[in-house]
Amino acid sequence: METVTSAHLANGRVLGPDEPPYLIAEIGANHNGDMDLCRRLIDEAKAAGADAVKFQSWSSSLISEAEYARHTSYSDTRKHFGSLREMVERYQLSPDQHEEAAAHCRTVGVDFLSTPFSAAEVDLVLALDVPAIKVASMDVVHLPLLEYIGHTGRPVLLSTGMATIAEVGRAIDALRAAGTRDLVLLHCVSIYPPEPDTINLRNMAGLRAAFALPVGFSDHTIGVAVPLAAVALGACVIEKHFTLDKDLEGWDHAISADPAELAAIAAGGRTVWAALGTTERTVGEAELAKRRQFRRRVVLRRALAAGRQVSFDDLDFKRPGTGIGADETGYVVGRRAARDLPAEHELEWGDLA
Repeated sequence: METVTSAHLANGRVLGPDEPPYLIAEIGANHNGDMDLCRRLIDEAKAAGADAVKFQSWSSSLISEAEYARHTSYSDTRKHFGSLREMVERYQLSPDQHEEAAAHCRTVGVDFLSTPFSAAEVDLVLALDVPAIKVASMDVVHLPLLEYIGHTGRPVLLSTGMATIAEVGRAIDALRAAGTRDLVLLHCVSIYPPEPDTINLRNMAGLRAAFALPVGFSDHTIGVAVPLAAVALGACVIEKHFTLDKDLEGWDHAISADPAELAAIAAGGRTVWAALGTTERTVGEAELAKRRQFRRRVVLRRALAAGRQVSFDDLDFKRPGTGIGADETGYVVGRRAARDLPAEHELEWGDLA
């Protein structure tokens, strides 16, 4: 198996197996078309510890007229306030709103990302100097769009929801052939939310083994347990939907992390990553000091007169482990006391003839 490579974002951030996880707060359409809410989401994501916030760059042209006609009303009014067309028109960001969001990200010091869904939107996010282009799971098989993205040479974060391993491989080939060098795969289950037994986090290891690329996790679960488990299994990117209020109207608020949950993922992810360490078995300085406290040394169970031969029954084993160790008993038994030794004496090599 090839060694997994790292990916370098356009802003210099490195993503890979030896780097701390890169946390993306997926705002998506959770701004609800309200730029005041949008700015608050950016502020709260940064305060919670996100490395990046991500939006979605699409317009009403994403959906066919026939599909609009099929969805003129919804029974679930918590997620839908009107027809599909009305929601798409309200939730899309104009080019000026993209610039406003990106500028606010620069002000607060968090990376701005957005997923483009057309060539024009690729150009839009490139003009905003995104550190990488995020490809949605739905477009793993959109080879013309992948080729257009590849020609930009910009690093790519590729979500793999709904895709077979062969489709993922074909998408990678299309991006590579067009010019993509830095690429991260995101394991994803495109259900909102998925059942735990469908998430299959071990797929991350399968993707790494198949393609020797860094792998992250695009998460649609409720809560913080699964993304933290993904970090423990080596995810170098965590993408999590983000909201200020799970009860807001809109598509994704209910399955999104709130500020407290995002903060738990950020802090917990750093802790988990630090705890992963290395496959090399080592004993650190702190443990060496603890070993001297906690291990046992040889002490005398009873007093010994000078010249008496030491038997195993004369010995006991007690803390601290600073003298003759319990594993060195074989070098003690059979030797003779060099002088009179009292009971409970901590035996030293100089005490033996």
